[in-house]
Amino acid sequence: MSSRSRKLTAAVAALVVLVAAVVAAVVELERPGPAARAECRVALGRSTYVLDLDQATNATTIAAVGKRLGLPDHAVTVAVAAALQESGLHNLDHGDRDSLGLFQQRPSQGWGTPAQVMTPSYAARLFFEHLAQVPGWEGLAVTDAAQRVQRSGAPQAYAQWEGEARAIARATTGEIPAGLACRSDTPRVGTSVDAVNAVLTSELGAPALGTALADARGWTVASWLVGHATRFGIVSVSFQGRTWTPSVGAWRDGTPATADVRVQLARAG
Repeated sequence: MSSRSRKLTAAVAALVVLVAAVVAAVVELERPGPAARAECRVALGRSTYVLDLDQATNATTIAAVGKRLGLPDHAVTVAVAAALQESGLHNLDHGDRDSLGLFQQRPSQGWGTPAQVMTPSYAARLFFEHLAQVPGWEGLAVTDAAQRVQRSGAPQAYAQWEGEARAIARATTGEIPAGLACRSDTPRVGTSVDAVNAVLTSELGAPALGTALADARGWTVASWLVGHATRFGIVSVSFQGRTWTPSVGAWRDGTPATADVRVQLARAG
């Protein structure tokens, strides 16, 4: 082989190597990275609390039921602290003896059927109704108020959750505007606004969607929608000039300010 041919062959080989490297780099750049962790955040002062999606769903249901019953927002703090201790804010299908659900209520002790106590809105309503019967509960420490309802073997255990419970309650009852934000994959399939509104009003009561709302009420509705976004296929929530989307996982300014809460869902499957 001539010197010229050897040089040409070497040049071609180098070009092939270069092209292969470029292709590999492009493939690496286009390869999807690890999915962002699905989670929710609530901030109060310098403290930030992280919840998973199920916890956010359950917390917003507890807050909605408390609002429907006309209880002060402090009742939501007590209920969330109790649920954090009893179940980690998860709707457990097991527990000590026949304890079930968010508050580990026992059907054998008159809390309802297993199906009822496993329904978060029912369990929250029963907790609040028992709390309201405690004389002077509003002036009790959170752990004492929760214990009067739960009658736990560890009566002081609820105290450790007071800070987190108060932050969650303030966010989900609308005391903190845009206080709850969740990040997850954007749903591909949704239900309908009517279906969402039916469940929302069953937990919170009317008014909810499609009408002007006071600030706190609007942010209660907005937080509930964020907390239930995965269940219903919600892709955006807007209120008072702020919009939340699951892929961003935060509330952003810049949309037209509205007095009603706007919700957009993925196309129905």
